[in-house]
Amino acid sequence: MPEGTRRVAVIDIGSNSTRLLVADVLDGRVTPIERRSTVTRLGRGVDLSGRLAAEAIEAACAAVDPYVATVQDLGVEAIDAVATSAVRDAENGSAFIAELRERFALSARVLGGDEEARLTYLGATSEHLPEVPTLVLDIGGGSTEMVVGQGRDAAWHSSLQAGVVRHTERHLSADPPRAVELEALATDLRGLIETATLEAPRAEAGIAVAGTPTSLAAIEMELDPYDSELVHGHVLELRSIQRMLSRLAAVPLAERQAIPGLHADRAPTILAGVVILVEAMRAFDLDQITVSEHDILYGAAIALADSI
Repeated sequence: MPEGTRRVAVIDIGSNSTRLLVADVLDGRVTPIERRSTVTRLGRGVDLSGRLAAEAIEAACAAVDPYVATVQDLGVEAIDAVATSAVRDAENGSAFIAELRERFALSARVLGGDEEARLTYLGATSEHLPEVPTLVLDIGGGSTEMVVGQGRDAAWHSSLQAGVVRHTERHLSADPPRAVELEALATDLRGLIETATLEAPRAEAGIAVAGTPTSLAAIEMELDPYDSELVHGHVLELRSIQRMLSRLAAVPLAERQAIPGLHADRAPTILAGVVILVEAMRAFDLDQITVSEHDILYGAAIALADSI
């Protein structure tokens, strides 16, 4: 291992998935050693009840358990566990954080929207710093981060209360969804995004991270099994995204789960994610966007390595 390399781990407890990254970090460059993701839908019901459901907490803990064992086996110097929208919004979020500490000796912290946006931009641009104003879009389960930056500087950001779990629960109940449900979903998201971007700077390029864009890239390339190296850097055209949305919305869940490239666990919430992506691209007048595997996990790993 080169001198100065730090081996770190990040556990991201999101509203839709719970993920692990173990990586070696040197001079802001991240070399993944182990990366895992489990769809846990921790944010299920939070939009309506204001609380994390007991079964959702158990699903998240069941994912964290083997992650902690892996971290110990791989000999990391430091670990950062972060929780985002669902835990941030839930009345019993602090009780969940306490349970993680008691069960796994894991000191998780709840990220605010500003920190989530900063780490997302840091991760998404860790490979190449944008030479033009660039939108970084992170579509989560309970919130969506929009950041516009150039070089190392993120000049503007907004954390939207819009996510694939939250907005699926709000608008989509029929299987397949009815046209009126999809229109209500799009109208809701369009209003949220337009309001949030009133003072946003212009973006000349875009980077999209997280499960929605990576799934769309895999669907477009018909990847089975999933191949992160092919997905990373894939360019999605807005017209192609809209065609895939029509295809995904036209079939019931069982057929959607069988589409090559789409993980079955993401099929229930993919439609809301695609609509968020479409509306964000329209708001920034982008006709294409680059898919990146380098997301908040990478940003948190870089920040953690820098802090050692």
